[in-house]
Amino acid sequence: MMRNALAGLIAGLLFGAGLALGGMTDPAVVIGFLDIAGAWNPQLMFVMAGGVIVTFIGYRLALKRPAPLWDERFALPSASAIDKPLIGGALIFGIGWGLAGYCPGPAVASLGSGSSQVIAFVIAMLVGMIVVRAGRGRSAPQPGIASG
Repeated sequence: MMRNALAGLIAGLLFGAGLALGGMTDPAVVIGFLDIAGAWNPQLMFVMAGGVIVTFIGYRLALKRPAPLWDERFALPSASAIDKPLIGGALIFGIGWGLAGYCPGPAVASLGSGSSQVIAFVIAMLVGMIVVRAGRGRSAPQPGIASG
């Protein structure tokens, strides 16, 4: 349990540092990327491309191992359907991202700034997550995790 928490802490610190270094904790950078008809800023595209490349290589190397370093087996998502909840969630995520200039990772990484805008965004995000989970508990099954 302690190793999992330590692994999560290290991964979170690396992710947050990468977001801060890449300028992704600044909503103006994100909004500049989404402003394709105005003062377009491609910075986010390069950060995302770097993340995709590292993830592609990392998964190839990690999945060659029989098991993760600190667990008995890999836990990979099994859901593959493109359904109404996925599309609806993507739309809500995109609208929120475009309006606020934050997505969950950069928002959490920006909490240290103490900005009331960031705090309000994170609180709203958490409330939304709680509402969706409560609704799923009554109407739809949660997507499963398969072992690989």
